Amino acid sequence: MPETSASQSPQIKSRVGAILRATSGNFLEQFDFFLFGFYASAIAKAFFPSENETAALLNTFGVFWLGALMRPVGAIVLGAYIDRIGRRLGLIVTLAIMAVGTVVIAICPTYATIGVAAPVIVLIGRLLQGFSAGVELGGVSVYLSEISTPGHRGFYTSFQSSSQQVAIFVAAITGFGLSEMMPAATVSAWGWRIPFLIGCLIIPFIFVLRRTLEETPVFLAMKKHPTAAEVFASAAANWRIVLLGMMLAAMTTVTFYFVTVYTPTFGKNVLKLSTADSLLVTLMVAVTNFIWNPVGGAVSDRVGRKPVLLTIAGLSFLTAYPALRWLTAGPTFGKMLAVELMFSFYFGVYSGAMLGALVEIVPAHVRTTCFSLAFALAAALFGTFTPFAATKLIEMTGDKASPGFWLMCAAASGIIAALAIYRGKAVAAREAFAA
Repeated sequence: MPETSASQSPQIKSRVGAILRATSGNFLEQFDFFLFGFYASAIAKAFFPSENETAALLNTFGVFWLGALMRPVGAIVLGAYIDRIGRRLGLIVTLAIMAVGTVVIAICPTYATIGVAAPVIVLIGRLLQGFSAGVELGGVSVYLSEISTPGHRGFYTSFQSSSQQVAIFVAAITGFGLSEMMPAATVSAWGWRIPFLIGCLIIPFIFVLRRTLEETPVFLAMKKHPTAAEVFASAAANWRIVLLGMMLAAMTTVTFYFVTVYTPTFGKNVLKLSTADSLLVTLMVAVTNFIWNPVGGAVSDRVGRKPVLLTIAGLSFLTAYPALRWLTAGPTFGKMLAVELMFSFYFGVYSGAMLGALVEIVPAHVRTTCFSLAFALAAALFGTFTPFAATKLIEMTGDKASPGFWLMCAAASGIIAALAIYRGKAVAAREAFAA
């Protein structure tokens, strides 16, 4: 027994190290994404000045969303690259592109300084980030699935999403400290740049981690690696799987961006709670997101992906609007925390199961491309559109709980996709082959 434990210990440390190195780029992406959402009001004043505060905010969230529209492009172009040359080198390239976008946004002068060039530069930075993010999540998920041990694919893959929650946690702590040390006017004027600059300082460390990644045994075992043209052709031929994957991932992306990127704005601008309250809620959500993701992955490894996906999506569909209606009827810190933690549970458990499911249903030889494209489309058309959609719904209807309808649509999409994917013996055979 002691010999067995000793032999297992290095293997466990090696796998933990591989997970940390692979997911490090996710930290940078979500750190910056969260900051963009949390400081949306300050960014709007700096780069999109307008007499109408809502219009400026919509412009800011619009740029946030436009960056996401580059995700499908990145998924196809960079996904084909990773499926051809390997997971390790591809993840280093995506990090480099993302780092450039992050630095551009952090140091860009304001509209008052350089005029219309300011929003254009910010948009370019967001487009670069979106291009990289299009394959970052898929590349990491595929990497984790390919180094997983038998019967634990959902658990391993779930750490792609869990790693993002660490970024949210650190960003929320940084924002909270900043709000305590500086007057609100100073933070709005220039203090908001400090967390972005901190993100820039983290970049070299993440590069060092990524460079020590090893290639996955699954990729090395492939006898033939497809050319870019073959990857594109195969991805097009599997458009039904990509479409269903997008629908499956829609609930993950919408709920995630609601409880992280949009929550600070929702708390401050809609519920009229303090900045500190909004940050504390986001902080708690990041912690519970981190916990629920591997729980969802592990449970789905045990009972199957379908029951977990349908149960959580069904609960979200039934409770999203009533919960927000209850919250907005009399906003308090406690009620906001309760509602957001409920959505955090939905997101984490569903995401943990969904990531494993999406890896399993896409063809192995174009796994990165198809996974990334499905997830990128979900993020672009649903997830990153959430702050804009929620703001617009409230403006159009006057109902502060109306973002619940957007959450319900995402849940319905997940239910339909899960029912379509997990049907018949063909799916069972594919799952058995993937396992």
